[in-house]
Amino acid sequence: MRAAVVTIVAVLLCVVLVPPAGAERHGAAGCAATLDCTAEDINLMTMPERLEFLRALSEGPAAEIIPGYTHRWRNIEGIIGFFRDHGMGAPGSWVSYVDAGIVEGIERGIAIAAGRGGGTFGNPGAALWADYLTGLREGRLAGRSAHDRAWSLAEQASTEHGVALAEQVHGIAATAVERRFFGYSEFYRWTLRNRPFLLDVISPGPGPGEQRQLTFLDWFTDVGNDVPSRRGAELALDMAEFDAVGGTVSMLALFHAYAAALSGPSRNVSAAHRS
Repeated sequence: MRAAVVTIVAVLLCVVLVPPAGAERHGAAGCAATLDCTAEDINLMTMPERLEFLRALSEGPAAEIIPGYTHRWRNIEGIIGFFRDHGMGAPGSWVSYVDAGIVEGIERGIAIAAGRGGGTFGNPGAALWADYLTGLREGRLAGRSAHDRAWSLAEQASTEHGVALAEQVHGIAATAVERRFFGYSEFYRWTLRNRPFLLDVISPGPGPGEQRQLTFLDWFTDVGNDVPSRRGAELALDMAEFDAVGGTVSMLALFHAYAAALSGPSRNVSAAHRS
């Protein structure tokens, strides 16, 4: 009996004193520094931790690739903030794995574009995010339609990888509400990919010392702004839950946010698309 007690105590001490492999890099700051946290690691993060991680990626290693790069994933920040406030995306859930696939794709894309190596971790979005970043750095994505298409293709691939992780690897199915809500994000990315190039040609340009007026399409699909994605997510959830009253309120809030953007400091085209 005494030997058994000693063994148990020794095992407990090992658990306390020797963290599991990789545990020291599960935090947001550690993952942003190493750029080698997997989707499984990210799945273990809470939504506030993921928000911190994504911001750290933007303000840290991504800004090293493109100086001043701190706003290209604000719309994803808006969605993560929405998940946080609605108690969605607990570790091990369908939402968590889908989101983890997206964030992992961004992380590995940054690592590849920065020349750190390590590959894609099997996430097909990683190479596309790397192409997106290098395209920005080389000036190949100056046009809004080209920019939005590259961004959307990268997020779409990362999202599909997250869905595969949830459903094929872990056998977790989306609820009916989650599936309908997911349709909103699919529509959003489709809109980005299919922005007509003609809009970039015929849209009235700014005069001397002016900037082009912000249209609803420009505002709603601005990846550098977390407000449209957050307001859109609120509306999408109401619609997914067949909440007519809530949907009406959310729709009014969406258009009120756009009206505020027109009359406020952000009434012009976002800096995210003036590079």
